Amino acid sequence: MVKVLGMGNALVDMMIQIPNDEWLDKFNLPKGSMQLVDALQKTVILESCKSLDVRRIAGGSASNTIFGLASLGAKTAFIGKIGNDEVGQFYSDDLSKAGITPILFSGVAPTGVASALVSPDSERTFGTYLGAAIELSASDLTPDLFKGFDFFHIEGYLVQNHDLMIRAVELAAAAGCKISIDLASYNVVADNLEFLKNLMANPIAVLFANEEEARSFTGLEPEEALKAMAPLADVVVVKIGSRGALVKRGSEEVSVPSLPVKPIDTTGAGDLFASGFLFALGNGGSLKEAAELGTRCAAAVIGVVGARPDSAFWATTR
Repeated sequence: MVKVLGMGNALVDMMIQIPNDEWLDKFNLPKGSMQLVDALQKTVILESCKSLDVRRIAGGSASNTIFGLASLGAKTAFIGKIGNDEVGQFYSDDLSKAGITPILFSGVAPTGVASALVSPDSERTFGTYLGAAIELSASDLTPDLFKGFDFFHIEGYLVQNHDLMIRAVELAAAAGCKISIDLASYNVVADNLEFLKNLMANPIAVLFANEEEARSFTGLEPEEALKAMAPLADVVVVKIGSRGALVKRGSEEVSVPSLPVKPIDTTGAGDLFASGFLFALGNGGSLKEAAELGTRCAAAVIGVVGARPDSAFWATTR
């Protein structure tokens, strides 16, 4: 069974169903983006939305992927940093309940919170207060943390700390882990393009991007972006939303369609695609099998609020 270690921003998602996109304008959040907010703006958003349907779910991109992997039966662990508060305890307990080994350092700031505003068309927009998550540093990481894992999965949202990402990738490679990177959000890619391209000089096993991220990275449309990114990793995946996904490994190319589903909330769709893809690939599956399982996991999460498909899905998918 594949063993996967993840690292990312330890965030609790506050899933907020907004009645219209005027709410995004109120908080100056571009639709579909991830914007960093300070403690004051976080409070303003949550106070303004408390009359709406709000649900609390442990989240963060890499954490979502690790959750999906654990639910499929993989052996997993997650590295992050939380505050010494009730929100942080909720986060740690949630990982443990999901069968994930929590490797959570304690920070000074409160635990990070991502206000996920879900529009009526199911698109989600994040106002993210990183809190203690941003305090995770290169000095927290030791070689022993990476031993015994087949894959190390890291989210692009960690680009606020270049030294952390560089050390993590170096330690993972030294421990024999295959490195998987998700590019995160199109605006994150655009703002950190040179660093991300330099990071790809390391041996990367799997590189995930959606079509907006691939466009920000290459300036090209999905099919051409896939070819342009192919030299950067053993396997490159470009997710193209309702049209499915494109995958390339050397001269081998695979295209899989999406599955029909009534979208309720797209939060975690890309993260859960990565769960299914890495699980199948790590257990010896073909590129097509990996992409198809990724598509199934993505479809399951699109049909619910938040990044957690219900237990019935996992019971029929393992």
